[in-house]
Amino acid sequence: MKEQLIKAMQRNQIIDLIYMSKGGKITKRRVKIIKMTDGIFQDYCFVKHAKRTFIIENVLATSSVFRKENVVV
Repeated sequence: MKEQLIKAMQRNQIIDLIYMSKGGKITKRRVKIIKMTDGIFQDYCFVKHAKRTFIIENVLATSSVFRKENVVV
């Protein structure tokens, strides 16, 4: 999981992640990773509209967010 998070940060990607809090609550977040340190990462959470800190071990799944381009024909 850590490798996927590092790639998303290096590519400046927005990702969806499934996260389990310390209390066991599972949430889905859309985030952009700002920085990573030993076992944690800081990001901007689009759900909470604020910077948040997450524990890498508690990330259950990730997926890239692809934006559709508006095309005028």
